[in-house]
Amino acid sequence: MYLSEAYFRKTGNRPKANIIFNTALGTIFGVKKYADALLEIIQERNLTVNYKQNLIEVRADKQEAVFENLDKPGETQVLSYEMLHVTPPMSSPDVLKKSPVADAAGWVDVDKETLQHKKYSNVFGIGDCTNLPTSKTAAAVAAQSGILDRTISQVMKNETSVKKYDGYTSCPLVTAYNRVILAEFDYNGQPLETFPFDQSKERLSMYLMKADMMPYLYWNMMLRGYWGGPAFLRKMFHLGMS
Repeated sequence: MYLSEAYFRKTGNRPKANIIFNTALGTIFGVKKYADALLEIIQERNLTVNYKQNLIEVRADKQEAVFENLDKPGETQVLSYEMLHVTPPMSSPDVLKKSPVADAAGWVDVDKETLQHKKYSNVFGIGDCTNLPTSKTAAAVAAQSGILDRTISQVMKNETSVKKYDGYTSCPLVTAYNRVILAEFDYNGQPLETFPFDQSKERLSMYLMKADMMPYLYWNMMLRGYWGGPAFLRKMFHLGMS
């Protein structure tokens, strides 16, 4: 939505475009601090946002999208479109859904603090296929891997795990071609920000970090087991400051 608006503005076509964002959720973002910042941007850029609207059908031949009002089940609305961008519902793969390690919804059933399976003590899980109640992001996986490394070592020594995952996750919200709001928060929706400034503000620095720094960290450090999540990033930042 934000990048489309920026592109239309950049090419001089913004007055011709009616941009609508329909979401099945009840808010633009789950953490109030960042939601408030996004709502300001939405208002400034004259974007239309509709909540509790669940996409149930796309009539491609007619260029129509059908949405159900989740507050009034059975009530539908048909919207015509010229361009439609759809994010489908998330799902775990069938191999997990049919596995005994999965919960009723098909996700790996782990303790949200220790990451240990609730039934099979020798099974642990991190990442998108678990039922951890946090946003599924690479930053979350990095934080989880740091906890898991300590936890498994203690379990193998028959010791009680003391490190607990607090639900840390990070969502770099790209709001323009060169601006990002870096949302960082825990299970309780409380901000857990890395930098000593208000991260709910659009910033070029956060865009550059997402575009240039994070891919390097992902491919060269996280996938090789060298990046332990936000604590590592904070350490890097403080070393740079000093």
